[in-house]
Amino acid sequence: MGIHTSAQAAIEVYEFNSPSQEAQYKALIEEFRCPKCQNQNLAGSDSQIAQDLKRKTYEMVIAGQSDAQIREYMYERYGDFISYKPPVRPSTWILWYFPPLILILLVAGWLWRTKQGQRNKALATAQAAQSDTKAASRLTDADKIESELSSEEAAKLNALLRKHGSTSDANSPTKRSDSDLK
Repeated sequence: MGIHTSAQAAIEVYEFNSPSQEAQYKALIEEFRCPKCQNQNLAGSDSQIAQDLKRKTYEMVIAGQSDAQIREYMYERYGDFISYKPPVRPSTWILWYFPPLILILLVAGWLWRTKQGQRNKALATAQAAQSDTKAASRLTDADKIESELSSEEAAKLNALLRKHGSTSDANSPTKRSDSDLK
């Protein structure tokens, strides 16, 4: 003894008066989302409410109503949520204007940070060059002073430098004498 059951999907076939009505119907059921199903439009949903909405859309298309009239009917019944393309009005401004605004702010922030980084790099390079120039100038001045010192003055300078903790020596090998230059 066997129990035979068969499940048949209810496939509704709609007949249209013209290809333009069929195109209008298909476009609308692709645009409207199923109120019950998560992330599905009416065309892809098999829920009972989706079947009812498809039937109502078909009836309105056959009655000759425009896309705007059908959308208005759906918005009145189900709110802006029913459409994947909600109308632009104050209640939906956040949907339309927030994403581009965030994108603009992110790009502006990125450009600002890039410019700041370049400015900081240029400033650091300029400061390093200035520091190098000052150090070179000091070394040149020190070399001039050391070359002009007599041996007695060099000894006094070394004593002062040792007293103040400097490791520099006026008679160091870096000092050039006049005989080295000849």
